[in-house]
Amino acid sequence: MDINSLFDVRGRTALVTGGSVGIGAMIAEGLVRAGARVWICARKQAALDVMCDRLSVLGECHAMVADLATEAGVAAVAAGIVEHVSALDILVNNAGASWAAPIDSFPRSGFEKVLNLNLTAPFALVQALLPLLRAAADRDDPARIINIASIDGMRPPALDSFPYSASKAGMLMLTRHLAKSLAPESITVNAIAPGVFESRMTAFWFDECHPEHQPRPSIPLGDRPGRPEDIVGAILYLASRAGSHVTGVTLPVSGGSALID
Repeated sequence: MDINSLFDVRGRTALVTGGSVGIGAMIAEGLVRAGARVWICARKQAALDVMCDRLSVLGECHAMVADLATEAGVAAVAAGIVEHVSALDILVNNAGASWAAPIDSFPRSGFEKVLNLNLTAPFALVQALLPLLRAAADRDDPARIINIASIDGMRPPALDSFPYSASKAGMLMLTRHLAKSLAPESITVNAIAPGVFESRMTAFWFDECHPEHQPRPSIPLGDRPGRPEDIVGAILYLASRAGSHVTGVTLPVSGGSALID
């Protein structure tokens, strides 16, 4: 047993969707710092350029602009990766959106938009990248798919974000279903369910000047939000030799918030 290499991802190729901001940016930076070759994709060129420039100082990072809510966007990411690599070791499905509104006035278009990006798009991207994931897969070192879900998919949230919680709950079952389907091909599929992390999506909890500011939910373990090290540690576990015999599981990274009904 080589303890020193147990969490090693050096030289592995990874794609992180939604990698320009928030938890996606934390994950991308962690993988770059750990020595992986990282591609990030997002919709906005300016944010991608800023993140890619910052991470390229630390290691290897490349960026692609794409809207994964569209079939063309998924195809563009797959085509862009194929131009540069022959195998993909790690796929992190992180890109997502949220929408909250009272139940009586919740628009169907908003519901469908969130479901499409949070649930349909990750499945479509897995489909498109299967040839590269299969090329990286090995019985002793599987290819890895890591879906970023949410504790809001494990229990009803405080906010009226109906499609967000539904899509994240769907992602947990999609993770299990994909894991069962792809295990014979040496591809693991796991999910991470983050709790409260400070990001653009959660700014209303942290910025007292935010027009929709409200008190942040309590967190049992020290009542602190998640830090970059918390999410990166979970990613490195699932993406390295340490997690090579783990598939179909959901790992809450929430300071115990998943325990609260």
